[in-house]
Formats: sequence, structure tokens, C-alpha cells
Amino acid sequence: MGKSDSKDKHDEGKMIVVEGTRENTDRIVRAHVLWAMGAGLIPIPLFDIAAVTAIQIDALQKLAEEQGIDYSSDGGKRFVTALTGGTFARLGASLIKGVPGVGTVIGGLSMSAMSAASTYAVCQVALHHFRNDRNFLSFDLDDAKGLYEKALEQGKSFVKSLEKEVDPKVTKETYRNLEKLKELRDAEVLTEEEFESKKAKLLEKL
Repeated sequence: MGKSDSKDKHDEGKMIVVEGTRENTDRIVRAHVLWAMGAGLIPIPLFDIAAVTAIQIDALQKLAEEQGIDYSSDGGKRFVTALTGGTFARLGASLIKGVPGVGTVIGGLSMSAMSAASTYAVCQVALHHFRNDRNFLSFDLDDAKGLYEKALEQGKSFVKSLEKEVDPKVTKETYRNLEKLKELRDAEVLTEEEFESKKAKLLEKL
């Protein structure tokens, strides 16, 4: 196989790599996709969307650090909101959880998959942006949204493959453990460094 063929094969793959190692980049994306999958199973309408948004922002920060990109919390929030704010299907899946009986199960499963796929898409758009602009604060919104929609479809396939590998109960339990760590950090029982270290160890198990 020639170099051009090898490049084509790589370009067809799901993950985009900029400066960091492919292994680290793939690990960050995969861990946050699974983390979001667990958050999407929260049986509380609308709360899950806030949780998934926080996970996506965390993913952006970790990818930016891996790629050597300057990151700001406000910039990360704007980036995620701009890409996912109009995803009405995700909101609808969340609201289904409010329906008595099967609503929680149906909504939980669809919200879990959509949360994970959306997180995958946000990561891919961010990596594409890092590769081309090397500046996190400026991006073409229309272009980014178009890339997000394409990556969202890829993300659905990526999530299906993960669902065959990882038990949803594991992702949900991991999410709960991470929330407990956040509570300990917020109560100043854990320092920020201790929190990040323990969080990384939990995510490595996914």
C-alpha cells in the first residue's frame, strides 16, 4: 500500500489528530463519549442536558491541552452552545423521561445515545478547528455547524460500536462516581489536582 493510499485510509477514520499522540487523543474522545453516555441515562428531565454540556466542555479543555491550544472556559462554553444549542431532538429525548412508565426507559436510552454521539461530534469539530486555525476563540459558525452535523452521524455509528463493548451500567456508575468526586472537590475535601487525578483514573477504566 502506498503512502497516498495509507493517507486516504487514515482520512476516512473517525478520529482526527493534530499535534498530540493519536493514542491520547483517541483516549480523551472515547472516555468523554462514554462519560456522556452515562450522563444521558440520568432519570431527570433537562438535568441530563446540563450534565452532558459540562462533559463536552471538559472534553474541549482536555483536547486543547493535548494539542497545545490556548483554552478559556468562556470560549469552551460558547463553542459547545453554538454547536449543540439547537439540537431539539436531544431536548425532546430528555423530556420523554417525564412520561410515566416506559418514558424513562425509552427517553433514557435515546438520550444516552444522542448525548454520546453529540459529544463525539463536538470533539471532532474542535479537532478540525485546532488543525486549521490553531486558535480556539475564532471559528466560522456555519462551517462548524455543518461539520457538527456530519460528525454527529459518524458519532452515532461510533456509539453503536461502543455499546457492544461497554455495559451501560458501567458508564452510569462511572458518571455517579465522578459526580461524587465533584461534590468532594466543591466541599474542598479534595484539591483541584486531586480531583483531576482521581477523575482521570476513573475515565481510564472506561
